[in-house]
Amino acid sequence: MKPIRVLLVEDHTVVREGLRALLDIEGGFEVVGEAADGLQAIERVRELCPDVVVMDIALPRLNGLDASRRILEEGPSPPKILILSAHADDVYIEKVASLGVSGYLVKQTSAHRLAEAIREIRKGNVFFSSSVAERLEGCERNTSEGTARFGRTGRPTRKSEHLTPREREVVQLIADGWANKQIAADLGISIKTVEKHRQSVMDKLDIHETASLTRYAISAGLIESSVQVTII
Repeated sequence: MKPIRVLLVEDHTVVREGLRALLDIEGGFEVVGEAADGLQAIERVRELCPDVVVMDIALPRLNGLDASRRILEEGPSPPKILILSAHADDVYIEKVASLGVSGYLVKQTSAHRLAEAIREIRKGNVFFSSSVAERLEGCERNTSEGTARFGRTGRPTRKSEHLTPREREVVQLIADGWANKQIAADLGISIKTVEKHRQSVMDKLDIHETASLTRYAISAGLIESSVQVTII
Protein backbone atom coordinates (compact mmCIF):
# COMPACT_ATOMS: atom_id res chain seq x y z
CA MET A 1 0.00 0.00 0.00
CA LYS A 2 1.41 3.37 -1.03
CA PRO A 3 2.23 5.81 1.79
CA ILE A 4 0.08 8.91 2.13
CA ARG A 5 1.95 11.92 0.73
CA VAL A 6 1.82 14.76 3.25
CA LEU A 7 2.81 18.43 3.04
CA LEU A 8 3.46 20.15 6.39
CA VAL A 9 2.64 23.87 6.58
CA GLU A 10 3.85 25.48 9.80
CA ASP A 11 6.03 28.54 10.39
CA HIS A 12 7.90 27.11 13.39
CA THR A 13 10.73 24.80 12.31
CA VAL A 14 10.75 22.84 15.56
CA VAL A 15 7.03 22.08 15.19
CA ARG A 16 7.48 20.92 11.59
CA GLU A 17 10.33 18.67 12.65
CA GLY A 18 8.21 17.27 15.46
CA LEU A 19 5.28 16.55 13.14
CA ARG A 20 7.58 14.86 10.64
CA ALA A 21 9.06 12.68 13.40
CA LEU A 22 5.61 11.73 14.70
CA LEU A 23 4.42 10.65 11.25
CA ASP A 24 7.63 8.69 10.67
CA ILE A 25 7.02 6.79 13.91
CA GLU A 26 3.39 6.08 13.00
CA GLY A 27 4.37 4.72 9.57
CA GLY A 28 2.42 4.77 6.32
CA PHE A 29 3.21 8.42 5.58
CA GLU A 30 5.69 10.21 3.33
CA VAL A 31 6.32 13.86 4.18
CA VAL A 32 7.04 15.13 0.67
CA GLY A 33 7.67 18.72 1.65
CA GLU A 34 7.33 21.58 4.09
CA ALA A 35 6.24 25.21 3.89
CA ALA A 36 6.69 28.06 6.35
CA ASP A 37 4.00 30.46 5.07
CA GLY A 38 0.75 30.43 3.14
CA LEU A 39 2.12 31.55 -0.21
CA GLN A 40 4.89 28.98 -0.04
CA ALA A 41 2.26 26.34 0.76
CA ILE A 42 0.42 27.11 -2.47
CA GLU A 43 3.67 26.80 -4.44
CA ARG A 44 4.57 23.50 -2.75
CA VAL A 45 1.16 22.02 -3.53
CA ARG A 46 1.62 22.86 -7.20
CA GLU A 47 5.11 21.34 -7.24
CA LEU A 48 4.61 18.24 -5.09
CA CYS A 49 0.92 17.24 -5.50
CA PRO A 50 0.51 15.91 -1.94
CA ASP A 51 -2.47 13.80 -0.89
CA VAL A 52 -2.99 15.72 2.34
CA VAL A 53 -1.89 19.16 3.54
CA VAL A 54 -1.53 19.66 7.29
CA MET A 55 -2.09 23.42 7.62
CA ASP A 56 -1.55 25.81 10.52
CA ILE A 57 -3.71 28.95 10.65
CA ALA A 58 -1.24 31.53 11.97
CA LEU A 59 1.17 31.87 9.05
CA PRO A 60 3.16 34.84 7.75
CA ARG A 61 2.47 36.45 4.36
CA LEU A 62 -0.81 34.55 3.88
CA ASN A 63 -2.77 32.92 6.68
CA GLY A 64 -3.67 29.24 6.57
CA LEU A 65 -7.37 29.76 5.93
CA ASP A 66 -6.85 31.94 2.86
CA ALA A 67 -4.10 29.61 1.66
CA SER A 68 -6.49 26.67 2.04
CA ARG A 69 -9.18 28.48 0.09
CA ARG A 70 -6.82 29.14 -2.80
CA ILE A 71 -5.50 25.58 -2.82
CA LEU A 72 -9.02 24.12 -2.88
CA GLU A 73 -10.04 26.46 -5.69
CA GLU A 74 -7.07 25.58 -7.92
CA GLY A 75 -7.60 22.39 -9.89
CA PRO A 76 -10.11 19.61 -10.31
CA SER A 77 -8.43 17.34 -7.74
CA PRO A 78 -6.95 19.45 -4.94
CA PRO A 79 -5.37 17.74 -1.93
CA LYS A 80 -7.33 17.17 1.26
CA ILE A 81 -6.62 19.80 3.90
CA LEU A 82 -6.37 19.21 7.64
CA ILE A 83 -6.23 22.35 9.78
CA LEU A 84 -3.96 21.90 12.80
CA SER A 85 -4.03 24.92 15.10
CA ALA A 86 -3.49 25.90 18.72
CA HIS A 87 -6.52 28.15 18.41
CA ALA A 88 -10.19 27.25 18.20
CA ASP A 89 -11.92 30.64 18.26
CA ASP A 90 -15.46 30.68 16.89
CA VAL A 91 -14.43 32.95 14.01
CA TYR A 92 -11.95 30.34 12.74
CA ILE A 93 -14.39 27.47 13.15
CA GLU A 94 -17.05 29.38 11.19
CA LYS A 95 -14.54 30.04 8.42
CA VAL A 96 -13.44 26.40 8.33
CA ALA A 97 -17.08 25.36 7.97
CA SER A 98 -17.41 27.55 4.88
CA LEU A 99 -14.11 26.52 3.27
CA GLY A 100 -14.66 22.84 2.67
CA VAL A 101 -11.52 21.61 4.42
CA SER A 102 -11.61 17.98 5.52
CA GLY A 103 -10.64 18.35 9.17
CA TYR A 104 -9.67 20.56 12.08
CA LEU A 105 -7.55 19.40 15.02
CA VAL A 106 -6.27 21.43 17.94
CA LYS A 107 -2.55 21.07 18.56
CA GLN A 108 -3.14 19.54 21.98
CA THR A 109 -4.23 16.34 20.22
CA SER A 110 -2.16 13.15 20.39
CA ALA A 111 0.18 11.93 17.66
CA HIS A 112 -2.02 8.88 17.07
CA ARG A 113 -5.07 11.13 16.66
CA LEU A 114 -3.23 13.20 14.04
CA ALA A 115 -2.27 10.09 12.09
CA GLU A 116 -5.84 8.79 12.32
CA ALA A 117 -7.19 12.09 11.03
CA ILE A 118 -4.86 12.09 8.02
CA ARG A 119 -5.81 8.51 7.14
CA GLU A 120 -9.53 9.23 7.41
CA ILE A 121 -9.55 12.38 5.31
CA ARG A 122 -7.41 10.64 2.67
CA LYS A 123 -10.29 8.15 2.38
CA GLY A 124 -12.70 11.01 1.74
CA ASN A 125 -14.06 11.30 5.27
CA VAL A 126 -14.02 14.35 7.54
CA PHE A 127 -12.31 14.48 10.92
CA PHE A 128 -12.68 17.12 13.63
CA SER A 129 -11.59 17.35 17.25
CA SER A 130 -14.63 16.66 19.41
CA SER A 131 -14.63 20.21 20.81
CA VAL A 132 -14.50 21.68 17.31
CA ALA A 133 -17.28 19.37 16.09
CA GLU A 134 -19.52 20.48 18.95
CA ARG A 135 -18.95 24.14 18.16
CA LEU A 136 -19.59 23.52 14.46
CA GLU A 137 -22.93 22.01 15.42
CA GLY A 138 -23.57 25.08 17.53
CA CYS A 139 -22.85 27.34 14.55
CA GLU A 140 -25.31 25.33 12.46
CA ARG A 141 -27.99 25.59 15.17
CA ASN A 142 -27.52 29.34 15.41
CA THR A 143 -27.78 29.60 11.64
CA SER A 144 -31.04 27.61 11.61
CA GLU A 145 -32.42 29.97 14.26
CA GLY A 146 -31.73 32.92 12.01
CA THR A 147 -28.83 34.47 13.89
CA ALA A 148 -26.50 34.61 10.89
CA ARG A 149 -26.67 36.62 7.70
CA PHE A 150 -26.54 34.71 4.41
CA GLY A 151 -25.46 35.51 0.89
CA ARG A 152 -26.33 33.75 -2.35
CA THR A 153 -24.22 30.74 -1.41
CA GLY A 154 -26.42 30.07 1.61
CA ARG A 155 -23.59 30.41 4.11
CA PRO A 156 -22.81 33.20 6.60
CA THR A 157 -21.25 36.26 5.01
CA ARG A 158 -18.67 38.67 6.39
CA LYS A 159 -17.35 41.96 5.13
CA SER A 160 -14.02 40.28 4.46
CA GLU A 161 -15.69 38.22 1.74
CA HIS A 162 -16.20 41.42 -0.26
CA LEU A 163 -12.45 41.93 -0.41
CA THR A 164 -10.46 40.58 -3.33
CA PRO A 165 -7.79 37.92 -2.62
CA ARG A 166 -5.07 40.56 -3.13
CA GLU A 167 -6.80 42.97 -0.76
CA ARG A 168 -6.99 40.23 1.88
CA GLU A 169 -3.25 39.62 1.49
CA VAL A 170 -2.55 43.34 1.91
CA VAL A 171 -4.79 43.54 4.99
CA GLN A 172 -2.96 40.64 6.64
CA LEU A 173 0.46 42.14 5.98
CA ILE A 174 -0.62 45.58 7.23
CA ALA A 175 -2.06 43.99 10.37
CA ASP A 176 1.21 42.08 10.83
CA GLY A 177 3.03 45.43 10.91
CA TRP A 178 4.54 45.47 7.41
CA ALA A 179 5.29 48.83 5.78
CA ASN A 180 3.99 49.59 2.28
CA LYS A 181 7.52 49.21 0.85
CA GLN A 182 7.88 45.74 2.40
CA ILE A 183 4.45 44.66 1.14
CA ALA A 184 5.24 45.86 -2.38
CA ALA A 185 8.54 43.94 -2.44
CA ASP A 186 7.00 40.76 -1.06
CA LEU A 187 4.01 40.73 -3.41
CA GLY A 188 5.93 41.95 -6.44
CA ILE A 189 3.80 45.06 -6.97
CA SER A 190 4.49 48.79 -6.80
CA ILE A 191 4.13 50.85 -3.64
CA LYS A 192 1.48 52.89 -5.44
CA THR A 193 -0.53 49.70 -6.05
CA VAL A 194 -0.23 48.77 -2.38
CA GLU A 195 -1.55 52.20 -1.44
CA LYS A 196 -4.50 51.76 -3.82
CA HIS A 197 -5.33 48.35 -2.31
CA ARG A 198 -5.03 49.81 1.17
CA GLN A 199 -7.37 52.68 0.35
CA SER A 200 -9.85 50.35 -1.35
CA VAL A 201 -9.94 48.11 1.72
CA MET A 202 -10.51 51.03 4.07
CA ASP A 203 -13.27 52.40 1.84
CA LYS A 204 -15.03 49.02 1.62
CA LEU A 205 -14.79 48.42 5.36
CA ASP A 206 -15.31 52.06 6.39
CA ILE A 207 -12.10 51.83 8.43
CA HIS A 208 -9.60 54.68 8.36
CA GLU A 209 -6.95 53.81 10.97
CA THR A 210 -4.31 51.08 10.93
CA ALA A 211 -5.14 50.09 14.52
CA SER A 212 -8.80 49.61 13.60
CA LEU A 213 -7.78 47.66 10.51
CA THR A 214 -5.69 45.34 12.68
CA ARG A 215 -8.62 44.78 15.07
CA TYR A 216 -10.79 44.02 12.06
CA ALA A 217 -8.23 41.53 10.69
CA ILE A 218 -8.28 39.66 14.01
CA SER A 219 -12.09 39.65 14.28
CA ALA A 220 -12.42 38.46 10.67
CA GLY A 221 -9.93 35.64 11.14
CA LEU A 222 -7.35 37.05 8.73
CA ILE A 223 -4.76 36.91 11.50
CA GLU A 224 -4.81 35.25 14.89
CA SER A 225 -4.90 37.16 18.12
CA SER A 226 -2.13 36.61 20.64
CA VAL A 227 -4.60 35.01 23.06
CA GLN A 228 -4.67 31.24 22.78
CA VAL A 229 -7.81 29.26 23.57
CA THR A 230 -7.15 26.01 25.38
CA ILE A 231 -9.54 23.17 24.60
CA ILE A 232 -10.07 20.53 27.27
